[in-house]
Amino acid sequence: MIEFVFNEKRAAQAAAYLLRLHGGPMEYLKLIKLLYLADRRVLIETGLPITGDRMVSMDHGPVLSGIYDLIKGEWSGDGSWRAYVGSPQGYSVRWTGCEDDEELSKGEREALDEVYRKFGSLDQWQLRYETHQLAEWHDPNHSSRPIDPREILVSAGLSSMEIDLLAAEAGEVAAFKGRYAD
Repeated sequence: MIEFVFNEKRAAQAAAYLLRLHGGPMEYLKLIKLLYLADRRVLIETGLPITGDRMVSMDHGPVLSGIYDLIKGEWSGDGSWRAYVGSPQGYSVRWTGCEDDEELSKGEREALDEVYRKFGSLDQWQLRYETHQLAEWHDPNHSSRPIDPREILVSAGLSSMEIDLLAAEAGEVAAFKGRYAD
């Protein structure tokens, strides 16, 4: 299993970016799906996702696990999330107004733009359907099931050698960040 280092601030800035594009509150299921699709796209293009969050299959499709927990308030993280994304009101979340997005590269912002252009007009249930069509989603039978990023890379046509190189790089990044964490 390829594992990445979750970066709450980058995740929060990516969520805020999508919420700004949306121009108002967004159903949190829709936000989670858009973030998943952006992470997936950047993973395929660069070998490293935007957020580094753990991907899992759930009944409503693929989910970024840490972001889901942050939205539901089941995890407080380092506090970055709430600086950018307000607490849920019903099933929607809103942007707090914090415009800082220095953690995101130009390419990551472009990927978020593209994902929003392609899927932003869909409602959360249409997005649920779309993500159920992805090769890596497997019905977890009312539970959750980890998604190995290798499945995504295989479905995108990367070779075993390319995937092994990306996995090694991800491991090196994780080891470096673990060694030099604050």
